[in-house]
Amino acid sequence: MKQKNILVVDDEAHIRELLRYNLENSGYVVEEAESGEDALQKIGEQTFDLVLLDVMLPGIDGLEVLRKIRQENDQRNLPVILLTAKGEEIDKVVGLELGADDYIAKPFGIYELQARIKTVFRRLEAYEVKEQPQEESIKINDLIINKSQYLVDKKGKSITLTHKEFELLYLLARHPGRVFNREFLLETIWGYEYIGESRTIDVHIRNIRKKLEGDYIATIRGVGYKFADEG
Repeated sequence: MKQKNILVVDDEAHIRELLRYNLENSGYVVEEAESGEDALQKIGEQTFDLVLLDVMLPGIDGLEVLRKIRQENDQRNLPVILLTAKGEEIDKVVGLELGADDYIAKPFGIYELQARIKTVFRRLEAYEVKEQPQEESIKINDLIINKSQYLVDKKGKSITLTHKEFELLYLLARHPGRVFNREFLLETIWGYEYIGESRTIDVHIRNIRKKLEGDYIATIRGVGYKFADEG
């Protein structure tokens, strides 16, 4: 899986260093910018997956940087999390109105920040998956999965699945070989965060396997599941 590239924008060197250290230890690639001008230049020259943007910057402030990203830059859909000083309620409101994906107030805990980053990435991934054209019928090996009729056929035999089981199978089958983690599957299929209940996915996968009588769905230990593209 491709590493996510994050741009950290803050005029305080010790904050940039702290964020770089923790984010790189979490598997992200990190670039730094110490001003709004520097950030806009780097965004224009490189491709980033997310920007951590301090509001209080010298010269062009964070809100203006955000405005330029959303209005003028080729990366106008680039996810942005604002870093705001505690109590700057007006900046949070304006930032969200300008299109910030989230904000977090300083001082913040690194675990909270990492959780916010993961949530933004999951939300973006869910949006991209939902926006892809849905095929009415998917045929993989001996399976036919008919979305319009919510029917699954295996070698001419109809397989009865519950609504959630079907949605889960259909999502995995649309992306054979792609690994989805449990949290993403929960948010996408159930429509909200099922915090602490990732066993729900395991139970549904087990039921699907039993009904299909084949190893269509592979477990990626410690991560999640993928459609194995073979029965």
